[in-house]
Amino acid sequence: MNGHPAEVGAAAPDFELQDQHGSPVRLSQFRGRRVVLVFYPLAFSGVCHGELAALRDFQADAQLLTVSVDSLFAHRAWADQEGYAFPLLSDFWPHGQVARAYGVFDEAKGFAHRGTFIIDGEGVIRWSVVNPIGEARDVADYLKALADIS
Repeated sequence: MNGHPAEVGAAAPDFELQDQHGSPVRLSQFRGRRVVLVFYPLAFSGVCHGELAALRDFQADAQLLTVSVDSLFAHRAWADQEGYAFPLLSDFWPHGQVARAYGVFDEAKGFAHRGTFIIDGEGVIRWSVVNPIGEARDVADYLKALADIS
């Protein structure tokens, strides 16, 4: 990983990326709501599949946004195949720009580490965890963190 992950207590870097349908999604459009921002390395990979499958039934009072360097076309195929209704955002070009802004881009491999950031309604990062590429995250941790953040 190059750089340090975005800090808890800092303003979340704003961004605009396309979702799996080609629609623009801007982080700041969710002001007033909590956001769970999940970076993952690549669509269709084993660990990512398990993590996103766990998120498919995510029930929380927060907007879920997932981000990888895959193209929106790969995201669309994956979302259709797996029934993902949440936004899968493409950080394809400029390649990894948003992952870099959050300090989770792996320059050597060309994709993001497993970084998760909970952002409050004011746009401030309130909780984060970054796992190595091969280590899955536990969705229960997100739910506990959300419960702790009013």
